[in-house]
Amino acid sequence: MGEFYADLRDMRFVLFEQLKVQELENTERYGDFNQETMNDLLQAGFDFAKQVIAPTNQEGDSTGAKFEGGQVFMPEIFKSVLKQWGENGFTSLIENPEYGGMGAPMVLMSAIDEMFVGANCSLSLTPMLTIGAAHLVEEFGEDWMKGIFLEKMYTHEWAGTMCLTEPQAGSDVGANRAKAFKQADGTYKIVGTKNFISSGDQQFSENIIHMVLARTEGAPPGTGGISLFLVPKMMVDKESGKVLGSNDVAAANIEHKMGIHGSPTCTMNFGDNEECFGWLIGEENKGMRLMFHMMNEARVYVGMQGLGLAAASYEKAVRYANERLQGPSVLNFKDPAAPKTAIVNHPDVKRMLMDMKAAVDGMRSLFLWVAYQQDVARSTDNEDVKFKATGIVELLTPVVKAFGSDMGVEVSSEAMQVMGGYGYCTEYEVEQHMRDARIAPIYEGTNGIQALDLVGRKLGMKGGQYFMNYVFLANKFLQANKSNPGLEDAMKAFEASKNSLAKLVMKFGGIVKRDIEGGLQWAKPFLNMFSYVAIAFELLKQAVVANEKLEALYAAKGATTDEAKAELVKTTADGKFYAGKVQLARYWAATKLPLVPALEAAITSGNRDAIEFDFHMEV
Repeated sequence: MGEFYADLRDMRFVLFEQLKVQELENTERYGDFNQETMNDLLQAGFDFAKQVIAPTNQEGDSTGAKFEGGQVFMPEIFKSVLKQWGENGFTSLIENPEYGGMGAPMVLMSAIDEMFVGANCSLSLTPMLTIGAAHLVEEFGEDWMKGIFLEKMYTHEWAGTMCLTEPQAGSDVGANRAKAFKQADGTYKIVGTKNFISSGDQQFSENIIHMVLARTEGAPPGTGGISLFLVPKMMVDKESGKVLGSNDVAAANIEHKMGIHGSPTCTMNFGDNEECFGWLIGEENKGMRLMFHMMNEARVYVGMQGLGLAAASYEKAVRYANERLQGPSVLNFKDPAAPKTAIVNHPDVKRMLMDMKAAVDGMRSLFLWVAYQQDVARSTDNEDVKFKATGIVELLTPVVKAFGSDMGVEVSSEAMQVMGGYGYCTEYEVEQHMRDARIAPIYEGTNGIQALDLVGRKLGMKGGQYFMNYVFLANKFLQANKSNPGLEDAMKAFEASKNSLAKLVMKFGGIVKRDIEGGLQWAKPFLNMFSYVAIAFELLKQAVVANEKLEALYAAKGATTDEAKAELVKTTADGKFYAGKVQLARYWAATKLPLVPALEAAITSGNRDAIEFDFHMEV
């Protein structure tokens, strides 16, 4: 069984030193959550991930979900963990106390989610989808729905799913054919098939509450004719909440996949016997707008999935690199009698580890900042503050989803490279992390779709104000910190890259207008360009805080000379940690920001060869 590790020191740094999330205690909404309480909950999340979730990871992967006799079975080892997940309050941590929740900040749950995913990605998907489905009910459902479904879902007594995709439609949700026929009692008869439904069925939950997109009679074509329905696996009495019996919802099969083996990915049939009924959520033909509420939550979570697997992979790789002896140091490689050295001392391994560490720390900072903005928006009555915080979340959601999921694959692959042949073997779990990570760039809207969302919707939202506010924050940061000691060159590189990004945003609309195919082929490279700049911003924020902490450490220890300061960095945990933050920011600026002008040149090149190339084949 592989060990589970998490960088609690860095999480605490981001939460309490960089973001200062403890200031939420001063708001009415989060008044019960001071730093001590949040730190205790973070530690409890780590303990649960390490002691309860992680021991199920390899067995769950090797056993996998099964489809037998028309029923879906998750690995039996997951049963007690899912029960404890609800009992320990982790599915209800951020939820409304009115429905059994604790009302904690989203930013805290996001940090805990990173650890849960890293401990067992497959298992973590079921609670995540349940919470997302319950949020739709809480946000848009009728009062009776909230009274019956929410507490059972938030405590994970009942599970939940989202049912969008159909076999003939894929990502083209507007091509969905599932039908909904209104009945005299106000219910709707549901008929249709959905596929690629994560946790669509399993044996551990008494009921599974499906959020289903379907078309009512006479609905217009496309996404404008889709409605959202609450469809339970087991029909529930609207008055008492009592489970009545089967609702003609059944799994037809499950997919056999590269990764996330323990998570059943189901094809779901609704109404094969014309006895499936559900209730409309919201208004007819408004379902896609409502479902985006859950999809955007899911997209942020999928980015966190990439981070969780990347972080777990890095932690395993860096420990392995410190223990594995192989070859002499390059400083005396010509000496046949030279002692073997740990591979962490080899330059190429150092480079790979630095790439992984910078990506993981930068993503953690970005993702927790985005989560924190949700808490800020929810806890303030100041409309300007709310607008700006909401804008950060809207603008950066496709970046979080796409870059996080891409890096989950890249970092886990690099970790495997560091560990060599052992990394390719199942013993160390890194190969599983890579297999589990590979789905994330595909589901919840492929990363190509995220790029189109960024350039086609998010950059222009509110007349471009969301993006302009983000640039304003970067400009304000640069103005205050251009001369920060040891960061001058990195700040210059960031400023140049930020300016290139801002200028390209102004040009991109014209490029697409002149040639929509030729322009949109560059949407994903543009998202990558944005991501490199965004991560540089985060790492530099961290480096500025770290420099302040280092100066305070030097003063406290009476270190006034360069030699004394260097010794403190070398011999103290805090000194090493904070100095490392400065190095990570400089490294990213020196090695990743040079990609920004290269991507800008490609995007503005006007090259249409990919568009004009004939990929058609004779059949």
